[in-house]
Amino acid sequence: MSYPIQPLLDSFAAHADPENAAAMSAYMRDLFPFYGIKKPERAALFKAHVGQYGLPAAEAALHEAIRALWDRPERECHYSACDLLGKQLKKLSPASLGLIEQLIVSKSWWDTVDALTSYAGTLFQRHPASRDQYLNRWRAADDFWLRRAAILHQRHYRTATDAELLFAIIRENLGAREFFINKAIGWALREYSKENGAAVREFIANHDLAPLSAREGAKWLQKHS
Repeated sequence: MSYPIQPLLDSFAAHADPENAAAMSAYMRDLFPFYGIKKPERAALFKAHVGQYGLPAAEAALHEAIRALWDRPERECHYSACDLLGKQLKKLSPASLGLIEQLIVSKSWWDTVDALTSYAGTLFQRHPASRDQYLNRWRAADDFWLRRAAILHQRHYRTATDAELLFAIIRENLGAREFFINKAIGWALREYSKENGAAVREFIANHDLAPLSAREGAKWLQKHS
């Protein structure tokens, strides 16, 4: 039995705000239309929907619901797809990594890509035998969103970070002109600097990072030196 997403869509349509929608779309460079529902209200509507209909019981039903939401043009639907995935994260098998990969390269922007990357990172930890199959493909991809995901997938690992892997993936992306890659490098270094500041200082000093990457990577160190 398919998971009911139409009631959620109806709820979003009933709470649409054209003025907010225009501003929210403009903030996202007019890449996506919006209902105009801000995050707190959207979260409340999603919570109410889950309270009434529950969550997809089977992984296949979850994937079907997520794809149906992703097929919608409105960005709030994509956020809700990510929310559904996050709600069921503890139950997901490695098969969901394939779906995550597809979503990363579809209707891509930093907001959904970074959420999906976080989920992928968690699944990599839970299913380490499946990690390299995806990560090796992402780090070598022409699609920079997949490379961003490869750079950032460990950002919540803290002491479990594989520093050798992190630095290797960053080296592979040195010289990139893409803003979202250089920003990701800085972000990844900044997060790891909270665990091993000396290693990050040494890496920044010994590599020709883009100014954005070096600046972002050193932020936490500068505040806590």
